[in-house]
Amino acid sequence: MVMNPGTDTSNLQETIFNPIGQPQVTKDLSENVILTTVDDLHNWARLSSLWPLLYGTACCFIEFAALIGSRFDFDRFGLLPRSSPRQADLIITAGTVTMKMAPALVRLYEQMPDPKYVIAMGACTITGGMFSMDSPTAVRGVDKLIPVDVYIPGCPPRPEAIIDAIIKLRKKISAEALGERGQMAQTHRFYTVSHKMQETPDIFTGSYMRSASRQAPPKELMEAFGMPVSPALQQVEPEVIDRG
Repeated sequence: MVMNPGTDTSNLQETIFNPIGQPQVTKDLSENVILTTVDDLHNWARLSSLWPLLYGTACCFIEFAALIGSRFDFDRFGLLPRSSPRQADLIITAGTVTMKMAPALVRLYEQMPDPKYVIAMGACTITGGMFSMDSPTAVRGVDKLIPVDVYIPGCPPRPEAIIDAIIKLRKKISAEALGERGQMAQTHRFYTVSHKMQETPDIFTGSYMRSASRQAPPKELMEAFGMPVSPALQQVEPEVIDRG
């Protein structure tokens, strides 16, 4: 290599030994200042840290549990499953909701802090699914109990469908504004339609198990062993079983 007399050898050696160069902090104002609004910053923080509640009642929860695993990597969206409703702001109703489970679901939803969101997962949650025709206990749509933001059809939906619902919910959160929160509060709540079933008395009242003949061995057996027979057993007539 032939060098001219005026060549700066120190810069040339630095270029050869360290061709990438040291990182330099830019002094351009456009690359050091970020301009945004409080709404965008607040929404970005919320949509990047949705914490779903660990809630599931049927087979749809198996697909939701698969989403938490390493194959689909649920955490890359900032979703950290929580076991307490007071630490969650998203509930994915995965599975059939029955009338017995409905009060517990509403209680969990009311214990979640605002703002909170609901994703209805699966046909059984949205319309009752296969139980909508003849089941006397299945709720025909979870939106009769709590307001729903995103619906996921399917029986059951795949984990990719849940990811798509999360993306749609993030877009919805990004468009919200702090000033409109009072107007967007959940004020409606529907209830399941009134049924025409008639109330019947309980069949198993426990009186048979509490009867005197069930609290002690049979009178014949006690007499055979020489045990004292209680007055209640002495008055009981032997059962006659008609075997036809």
